[in-house]
Amino acid sequence: MKLLILNETIPGTNLKRSDLGGLTGKPFLNQLFMVSDGVMLSQIRKIAGIDGSTLQNWTKRGWVPNAQLKRYGIDQVAHILLINMLRSCLQLDRIAWLLHYINGSVEDRSDDIITASELYDSICTTLDYLHAEEECTIESVRPMIERAIVDYVEPVEGAKERLTNALEIIIGSYCASMIKRTADAKMKDLMGSVEE
Repeated sequence: MKLLILNETIPGTNLKRSDLGGLTGKPFLNQLFMVSDGVMLSQIRKIAGIDGSTLQNWTKRGWVPNAQLKRYGIDQVAHILLINMLRSCLQLDRIAWLLHYINGSVEDRSDDIITASELYDSICTTLDYLHAEEECTIESVRPMIERAIVDYVEPVEGAKERLTNALEIIIGSYCASMIKRTADAKMKDLMGSVEE
């Protein structure tokens, strides 16, 4: 059985990969920032389907870095997409804990072991590797993560193991959310056909 059900959207967004030439991860983020050095709240709402009050709540709780001059930078957008892609399968406080486990304080870059955009790219790369596998199982997740972060250089000892452990949880949770989404759609179709 295939572990991963391909999501046709770019992780954390409501944008179809096919509409953007299959882009995901860092190439997608770079495309977003090609014209501008920041993304406005209205653009994030369009990209991720997050309403302004939700994003303000995440910021107030310290889960998302504050916008600079009403614009979000590439790592801030990646951080928002990470939370958004996981919120259907993990409680928000657990997502916040997991991101803190990886990078410490949201507002302090000095304790980061990886930028949010590189983390997002590692996730998207791992998902692509998993989808390409014919016999993808839960046991194949860690080797695919290790393949995705093969060039990662530890800023402190133990950072790569910490990153790998967190990525296993993120990837597993995201795959579970894709399976649940597929099951929900089938349930809706089944309920609709029975009611008719």
